[in-house]
Amino acid sequence: MAGSNAKQKSVRNMVLSLGVTVLAAGVIYLFVPHEDKAPDLPRVDYRVELLTARRAASYPVVAPEGLPDSWKATSVRFKGADFDAWHLGFHLSDGQYAQVEQSAEKPATFLEKATQGGQATEVTEKIGDRTWTRYTGGRYDALVHEEKGATTVVAGTGSFAQLTELAKALRAG
Repeated sequence: MAGSNAKQKSVRNMVLSLGVTVLAAGVIYLFVPHEDKAPDLPRVDYRVELLTARRAASYPVVAPEGLPDSWKATSVRFKGADFDAWHLGFHLSDGQYAQVEQSAEKPATFLEKATQGGQATEVTEKIGDRTWTRYTGGRYDALVHEEKGATTVVAGTGSFAQLTELAKALRAG
């Protein structure tokens, strides 16, 4: 009988230890912050960088006009020493991302970076007074317009309809 009592105590102790462990894990879970939604990205004002880029670049720098307020500008930069590289990124209301990239860099090199590995397709479309080529297969889908002196890329995780909306809104200053 003594052996049976020891086994009962051993099982009882193991169940109590497991209960204390589960209780401790529950308390820790309650106090650790966890959010399921993406962080709210701050809107950036890109007017100063745009004016700087338009004065300094060797090509007509474009930026969108008339986009809905739900398109939140979240990143902007102009690197005059890096082939007059212009970047303007947007967080869209559905969580997607779209960007405008322009550069005077050699198109093949620039397109690899701007499309994140995308490849040209046979599909072209006329948007405004420009003809754009679709790129797919990379991290981003893209619309690409090449002209003398600069390449413009509208790319992102958004749909081609969203990328087209951004391309339609582009204006040179």
